[in-house]
Amino acid sequence: MPGGQLVAAGTAALEAGRWAEARAAFESVLAAGDRERCPAQVWDGLAEALWWQGEPRASVECRERAYVAFRRGGDPAAAASAAMEVCVGHLVQFGNAAAASGWLGRARSVFPDAPPPDLEGWFWLLEAYVPLDVPADHEAACSLIRRALERGRHTGDVDLELSALADLGSRLVHAGHASEGFALIDQAMAGTLGGECRRLRTAVWAACTMLEACEETGDVRRAAEWLAVADDLFTRYGCPFLFTTCRTHYGGLLVTKGRWAEAERELAAAVRMAGGAGPVPHALALGRLADLRLRQGRLEEAEALARGCDDALLAAELLLARGEAAAAVARLQACLAAGASEATESAVLDRLVEALLALGDPEAAARSVERLGVLATRHPAGVTAARASTAAGRVAAARGAWGEAAGCFSTALGLLRQLELPFEAGTVQLLLARAEARTTPALAVEDGRAALAAFDRLGAPSQLDAAAALLRSLGVRPRVGGRSAGPLTAREREVLDLVATGLSNPEIAARLFISRKTAAHHVSSVLAKLGVRSRAEAVAVCVREEVAAGHAARPDPRTRQTPSAR
Repeated sequence: MPGGQLVAAGTAALEAGRWAEARAAFESVLAAGDRERCPAQVWDGLAEALWWQGEPRASVECRERAYVAFRRGGDPAAAASAAMEVCVGHLVQFGNAAAASGWLGRARSVFPDAPPPDLEGWFWLLEAYVPLDVPADHEAACSLIRRALERGRHTGDVDLELSALADLGSRLVHAGHASEGFALIDQAMAGTLGGECRRLRTAVWAACTMLEACEETGDVRRAAEWLAVADDLFTRYGCPFLFTTCRTHYGGLLVTKGRWAEAERELAAAVRMAGGAGPVPHALALGRLADLRLRQGRLEEAEALARGCDDALLAAELLLARGEAAAAVARLQACLAAGASEATESAVLDRLVEALLALGDPEAAARSVERLGVLATRHPAGVTAARASTAAGRVAAARGAWGEAAGCFSTALGLLRQLELPFEAGTVQLLLARAEARTTPALAVEDGRAALAAFDRLGAPSQLDAAAALLRSLGVRPRVGGRSAGPLTAREREVLDLVATGLSNPEIAARLFISRKTAAHHVSSVLAKLGVRSRAEAVAVCVREEVAAGHAARPDPRTRQTPSAR
């Protein structure tokens, strides 16, 4: 196909959201000719396709070439636009303020006097984040964004208008004016998803701004509601969270919503994208993946990931998981002393109550509950209110006030169910069952079974074991769905083989060159996935399955020489 036809085909594929097809077309043009003399549109189109395919570094490099080609070709408006895209890439993808400022300066240099009115608003919008002279404070930045908003409305540039609405809303949320800020963000989301914008990037920008504001305020419900509306965008164009930090926030939201398989995929993509994006985005992505691993009971993996980030709350949660309550308290108190947003403060206080009670200090825990109660009055139907009720229930339980504790846990459970946070809801329902076990065992069995089922669906083996232990203490044999957490992995099959030979966890660890904790995790995961309580039952299930499938039964474990012998 001639070069001109390939460019046309690539451009058409871009407009249709067929990113791989567009990329192939533009790369074919580059492969067939002189790269230095290649049309600017090819570099620009390839940059866009690469960006949508989650390759930000390669995208920025191609956009830089597009800028040079547009400028040499005498197209100042296109050159300035390309330079501004490079500016955004360095700022948002890589956290490189110096490079962002330099590229915004190059965009300005295209117009020695003043940019045309249809571009000037975009300069104002970027200068709110990348000031060319002195850093812009909140009021100065809001003033620039408002000018851009008015310019967009005056010139009919809907993309500029919607981007400015999202940015102004974000600034207001960050300044503590959440209601006013989210009203603007909601308006921007409605406009972009309703089809007003002419550029897909506007939808990406608005969606990422919304996610970051929800992350900052802990407004999980709002984020989930907008994501439900954005289903069509996902289906047609793929994941729109193409900025590294935004992809991380999206993965974190999937974790909290209990969609762990999807979260695994998105957070892996975020870690990959953040690899060359600088230490801050990379640390954030690692921290979110570590949180998922912690919920999955994969403590050693969580600890390894956490070493790559500086997250005091995550570090404290890992200390709590290891039973080091005193060290966790020190971490959490330092986090509070350093200052944090209200959403982060409520999460820290929630964990601080748990750690203080583990140290046997209910009075100090009660003081943290009081502060949580103050925060909850500002968000009576949100996560903070659920945390406040949970923390109050923990303190009541520590004092032996089981009825009061059950009431607090019941309130928190209702809130968490409304917010559709299954892991947190399961955790609180288990706390409720423990409180009820002291007064009304029949209710404890009901709630214990519900918690067990929730953790079984999620694939949270540590919590599953805790729920099963409670039910056994009440004289009830726990039942799980059997393999609801997924099929055994290759490593788990290997571990099961060693279990069948009669090896203990320490012996399995030595044989596979893993730690004892990891061996114990694998054994627990195998039992949970098979829906059994003991090693003997696990081996029996596998023997029955092999016989039912027409295979020979496994050999007597005493005659087996190696784990892989069949």
